[in-house]
Amino acid sequence: MGKSFLLFFLFMCAGITAQDSLKTVTAEKGDGIYSLLRKNGVNPSKFYNAFVEVNKAKLSEEEFLKIGETYFIPDTTVLSKVKNVNLSAFREYPIFGEDFARIDSLSNRLKGNIYYLVSGHGGPDPGAVENYNGKLIAEDEYAYDITLRLARELISHGAEVFLIIKDENDGIRDSRRLELDTDEVTYPNKEIPLSQLARLKQRVKVINKLYKENLGKYQRLLVTHVDSRSKGTNIDVFFYHHEKSKNGKRLAESIHQTFLKKYAKFQPNRGYQGTFEDRSSLYLVKKTLPAMVYIEVGNIRSEKDQRRILDPDNRQALAKWISEGVILDFEASTSFDK
Repeated sequence: MGKSFLLFFLFMCAGITAQDSLKTVTAEKGDGIYSLLRKNGVNPSKFYNAFVEVNKAKLSEEEFLKIGETYFIPDTTVLSKVKNVNLSAFREYPIFGEDFARIDSLSNRLKGNIYYLVSGHGGPDPGAVENYNGKLIAEDEYAYDITLRLARELISHGAEVFLIIKDENDGIRDSRRLELDTDEVTYPNKEIPLSQLARLKQRVKVINKLYKENLGKYQRLLVTHVDSRSKGTNIDVFFYHHEKSKNGKRLAESIHQTFLKKYAKFQPNRGYQGTFEDRSSLYLVKKTLPAMVYIEVGNIRSEKDQRRILDPDNRQALAKWISEGVILDFEASTSFDK
């Protein structure tokens, strides 16, 4: 099949003619849609959906690239013509950074729902730190990046999201090593205390106040951390909930089941040992009012887990899989009380 005919075939349903000439690139090992678009000078936030639409016949079910496959890179002349991209159905959120501020509306599956997202540590406390290629990396920066990506996914499906920990000048960062800083604040703009207990109490107070203000609405809390264990210990993603919260348990189980299916599909020979279990002893699990899940995404001191945490495409996959579990939980839910 000639290139012109193939191009016409792909774009016919969107009203684009064979005269349109798009750049093509071949996916290499380690490429994801975001990284492929970035390498070719294209804003991944703006063009992600257009890329998926014009290349959907060549993508996996989970929108993963296939090594050695050739893909079209969309440009501004086709963006508005792709049937799944509604240029009027997006909003701008500066907190996500210039490249990710625009969020397209993908569905209303979570419309009316409220999600409180907490990334671990922050401010004067970086959390777990580790030396990577001669420079420090810190838990709070990676937990925050994953949390921002998760927030974008939830918003794209109509959810209302409160970022309990915020950094106005970081945004989503597509680099392996994320620079450390201490300017994170607690919603709406509270300085984060140095004392661990004061820090946790501050977060609980903010979350519970928002929860009471939104009684009667579907509300959930997700807390993201990066663990720190002995250097050689690699761990899978773990999920914790309160022992007395049926809704919290279902939320943790829904996300856990999503991860089980993803690992079975994409890494069938690896196995997945992550669990969901009661950890009511954790302060945020014990003291917060919304049904919640506490997520540990890996061991920052493990070289194997660092591949999961440091690669921006992996951080995006983590966020997407968590969001799919969140949607699964909501659509299976019948109760609005903890």
